[in-house]
Amino acid sequence: MTGDPTTQPALAVALPLRADLIGEVPYGAPQLDVPHLLNVNENPYAPPAEVVADIAESVAAAAAGLNRYPDRDFPALRQDLADYLAAESGARDLEVANMWAANGSNEVMLHLLQAFGGPGRSVMSFAPTYSMYPEYARDTFTRWVAGTRRPDFSLDPAQTIAQIENERPAVVLLASPNNPTGTALDVATIDAIASATANTGPDGAASVLVVDEAYAEFRRDGTPSALSILARHPHLAVSRTMSKAFAFAGARLGYLAAAPDLVDALRVVRLPYHLSAVTQAVARAALRHRAVLQAQVAQLRTERDATVSWLREQGFTVADSDANFVLFGRFDDRHVIWQGLLDRGVLIRETGPSEYLRVSIGTAEEMAAFRGALKEVTGR
Repeated sequence: MTGDPTTQPALAVALPLRADLIGEVPYGAPQLDVPHLLNVNENPYAPPAEVVADIAESVAAAAAGLNRYPDRDFPALRQDLADYLAAESGARDLEVANMWAANGSNEVMLHLLQAFGGPGRSVMSFAPTYSMYPEYARDTFTRWVAGTRRPDFSLDPAQTIAQIENERPAVVLLASPNNPTGTALDVATIDAIASATANTGPDGAASVLVVDEAYAEFRRDGTPSALSILARHPHLAVSRTMSKAFAFAGARLGYLAAAPDLVDALRVVRLPYHLSAVTQAVARAALRHRAVLQAQVAQLRTERDATVSWLREQGFTVADSDANFVLFGRFDDRHVIWQGLLDRGVLIRETGPSEYLRVSIGTAEEMAAFRGALKEVTGR
C-alpha cells in the first residue's frame, strides 16, 4: 500500500486479551451526579482551609524538585505513619522498617499478592467481604477461595482455622471492620487465627495473615487494633488507609505495618518510585493535621449508631457496624429500593448479600434525606 499512511483506513485486528479477562468490566461503584452521595464510604467533610493551605504549600515545595525522582523508600513518610499509629492505636514499637505505603490500600494489597501469591498459590477470605479481593487474586494469577462466616457475619475461630488448614493458602485476608458488613473482629479471634497460620501456607511456610483495617478509626470504644499483637506474629500485616478517617480519598495513600522481613518482600515487587514526590508531600501534610482532619470521626460514629438504631426501629435487619457505613435489609428486590432512593436524590450501594443494601454515613442533613427517602420508598 502506498501513499500517505495517515489517510489509510484503520486495520482490523483482534487484541490478544488474556482469556480470564474476556467479558470482565472495570471495578467501581456508580458515579452519579445526585445531591446525596452515600455509596462509597467517603468521609463527607472536606479538609479545612488550614489543611488545604499546608497541602498547597507542601505541593509547591515538592514541585520545585519534580525534575528529580522521589525517594523510592520514603523513610520520612514511613516514620510519620509509625508515629501516627503509636498515637492512634498505642503501637509504640513501630519503626520505619515496619512500615510500607502505596497509592491507596488497593496497591498495598496488590503488593502483598505479588509477593506472596501467584500461580499455584491461593488467597483466602470469608464471604461476604470486600469485592475487590477476588480482583487482586485474578490480577496476580492467585486462586481465589471464599470461606464462610456465621449468619451474623462474624467469624468462628475454630471453623475459620479449619477452613484455612484445609486450603493451605499463601495469603489470608481478614477485613476488620469488614466491608460490606461493618463487622469488627475481636483481637482474641485474630490472635488465634494468627497463631494457627504460622505453618498453614505452601510447603509448610506460614500463611501471610493480612488484617485490613481500612475503617479502623471508626471502631467502637474498647475494640483494639490488630496492631496490638503485631510483634508476636512475623507473618501478620495490618493494612490501613488515609481515605476514610482522614477525609483523604482523593489523595490515594494506603499503608501497612508488619515485620521488617515482610515489608522488605513488598519492596521487591513495587514499581520504581511508585509514590510520587507530590503524594508523599500531601500525605505528610495531612499527618501533621491529623487531629483536625479526624475531628468528625466521633460525630460520624454517633451518626452511624443513630442510623443503626433508627433502621432497627423501622423493622429492618441491620448488621452491627464498627465502620462508617451500615448494611441493612432484608429486601425481596433490593434494586427496586436502590432505584427508588436514587430517584429521590440519594445514592447508596448494592453490594454484599443479595437481599441487603449498604449506606455510607454522611452529614446529619444527608442522613435525614436518606431516612426520608427510605420511608417513602418502603412505606415504613
